[in-house]
Amino acid sequence: MSDTKHEPLVQDAIVVGVDGSRSSQEALRWAAYLAVKLGAPIHAVAAWAPVAEWVPTVLGGNTLPVDWRPQEIAEGILADTVREIIGDAAVQVTQSAIPGGAARVLLEQSEGARMLVVGSRGHGGFAGLLLGSVSGAVAEHAKCPVLVVHGQAAPPPE
Repeated sequence: MSDTKHEPLVQDAIVVGVDGSRSSQEALRWAAYLAVKLGAPIHAVAAWAPVAEWVPTVLGGNTLPVDWRPQEIAEGILADTVREIIGDAAVQVTQSAIPGGAARVLLEQSEGARMLVVGSRGHGGFAGLLLGSVSGAVAEHAKCPVLVVHGQAAPPPE
């Protein structure tokens, strides 16, 4: 895995983790609500694992299909989720799909953020089911306030 740090694109933004899961959709919905109330931009972030991390664990060392492009998949999921949840809402949204573990990427991207919003459960696999590892890690280590969205409670009406 690369140790390259990706600098946040938008300072003082509401950073939200998006992986396409129902939980991340709800997190994005809350981020949009808060962005309107606070007059802040949203920075939607999807983390993706580089190929070197997936080959031994998922495929048992077999080669990947030539056309498998995890960054493009992450970018597509991110764009589709933002389009579905944000629509034409009057908020500024930037999007980044960044290689690396979700907790590390979100912590880096939330440096200087107004707030970090994550769902309580994502597509994190078995470890995530046991620990809620991403939401737990960012809640413990973020340098900004963190909102962990549980369930499907919608934000208050405008």
